[in-house]
Amino acid sequence: MTEIREYNSAEHALQYLARADRIAHRSAGEAVVLELVPRTVQRILDLGAGDGRLLALLKIDRPDAHGVATDLSPTMLDAARARFAGDATVEVVEHDLDAPFGALGALGDAGRFDAVVSCFAIHHCSHARKRALYAEVFDLLEPGGVFYNLEHVASPTPELHEAFFAALGMTLADEDRSNQLLDVETQVAWLREIGFGQVDCFWKWRELALFGGVKPR
Repeated sequence: MTEIREYNSAEHALQYLARADRIAHRSAGEAVVLELVPRTVQRILDLGAGDGRLLALLKIDRPDAHGVATDLSPTMLDAARARFAGDATVEVVEHDLDAPFGALGALGDAGRFDAVVSCFAIHHCSHARKRALYAEVFDLLEPGGVFYNLEHVASPTPELHEAFFAALGMTLADEDRSNQLLDVETQVAWLREIGFGQVDCFWKWRELALFGGVKPR
């Protein structure tokens, strides 16, 4: 469990925040998220929100939408609270992605959303938890609601995995020990099995992929 929780340490969180803006092609993936999430959404849930970067981008064109940003790391939560200080439309909530959303009491009776998003967070969960989490997201969405996950996924071969890190100017020794990577094809198939429609991988660069779908009305 120590390795899995590595990302929860202040040192690890600060290291991630320092390099987040330099992740190759990240902004391209985020741009597709902004394109896919309707501007008419009223409630947005950001899972593993980190410092709130993606939610803040979504709020630019959806300023009246209410946002809930969740994370487990105290460092990330502090950064998100600082980012959204003074914005009454955003709530920052501590939540462990390994825990069922029923434990997310802060959502209360209003715990339904028009959009659920996540960015480079769910790959820290076990594969079984990933699938369970996607089913819980489906239940949280209003009919017609959307789910998009900008994620770190597994390469088909060890050689391509190593090449991905080389493209980032890193080596396999730099890999986050808490990663539990899974191929995008399996995760897309899960979304279809759960009941999502309009499911696709909408953008991909090596091990970075954006996939998701829509809850039927």
